Amino acid sequence: MKVGTIQETKIEEYRVGLTPSGVRALAHAGHDVFVEEGAGDGSGFGDGQYKDAGATVCPSAATVAAAVDLLVKVKEPLEPEFSLLRPGLLLFTYLHLAPLPELTRALLESRANSIAYETVRRPDGSLPLLVPMSQVAGRMAAEIAAQFLKKPGPGRGKLLGGIAGSSPARALVVGSGNVGTAATRVLLALGARVTVTSTDLQRLAGLEAQFRERIATRVTSPAVLEEELRDADILIGAVLVPGGIAPKLVTREMVRLMGSGAVIVDVCIDQGGICETSRPTTHSDPIYVEEGVIHYCVPNMPGAVPRTSTEALTSATLSYVLKLADRGLAALREDAALAAGASTIEGKLVSAAVAQAQGLEYTPLDQALK
Repeated sequence: MKVGTIQETKIEEYRVGLTPSGVRALAHAGHDVFVEEGAGDGSGFGDGQYKDAGATVCPSAATVAAAVDLLVKVKEPLEPEFSLLRPGLLLFTYLHLAPLPELTRALLESRANSIAYETVRRPDGSLPLLVPMSQVAGRMAAEIAAQFLKKPGPGRGKLLGGIAGSSPARALVVGSGNVGTAATRVLLALGARVTVTSTDLQRLAGLEAQFRERIATRVTSPAVLEEELRDADILIGAVLVPGGIAPKLVTREMVRLMGSGAVIVDVCIDQGGICETSRPTTHSDPIYVEEGVIHYCVPNMPGAVPRTSTEALTSATLSYVLKLADRGLAALREDAALAAGASTIEGKLVSAAVAQAQGLEYTPLDQALK
């Protein structure tokens, strides 16, 4: 199969879908690999490294997309990239389609076959291609919250860990998955006083066992959120609805309760965010202030550490890329995890969560593959 990757066009997105070592693995398996010129520069991988690994370096994304059967990316195609989509092209990337009806329509109309990293799911329920980026985003969320809590800037000028005679910052983490766990670990290391809320009692018990008396845990409810957010210094949104839209758990009134100079890092913004006041921002303009509270809502947070993120992500995706390169759509029949990631097949929407979110017709995968 012909496999390729292109330079990401999302604002300040420096990750890349394939590393030179990934190219080498594909070439060793007998596949032809095409890489857009400069695609790996942001992650520290030069064109020469790709050539040495066996790739053909092409002058444009259009050249790569026209040449390949399987296009491997990091982020969802943006509108200027819709023209790259075509019948029979297999696209493997993060999609987060639920809040993106325009992209869903483009994929369906183009009859491109798409598989979303974030919904590839193993039989045990784990999401292997979301875990590494969730861990990066969770750790970053704690660091970012600490940064914007300080001055100069609109933060309230508080040290996360406090010192003798001054209490530490109060942080609320909503969600107990990979993002929430990673954020909690860093917040605790920096000395914050942390409460984690979730509807998953088993995960909360696991966090209590892991961090012992260093954290408090509560079951998420409107009353609990209102109580915990009153005068809180930090809120980290870490709720995951695989393939769907994040629930709006935090109202504008709850945000107002935090008080001026508090910080929200809504890691769920890829799925719409958990706060009524959340809207997407960028790495170049990452924050805004609403209700006196600083909001950081960058959808591609791990893009700020592209070398780490690319190495972690491609280590997780490569085995699936190889399966798709070897078997094409047949891999969806043979691998239940890949099948769970399927989003659009031959102009049909095969993701039930996206169909529900957008009010579109859903087609079971086995029917679409006939």
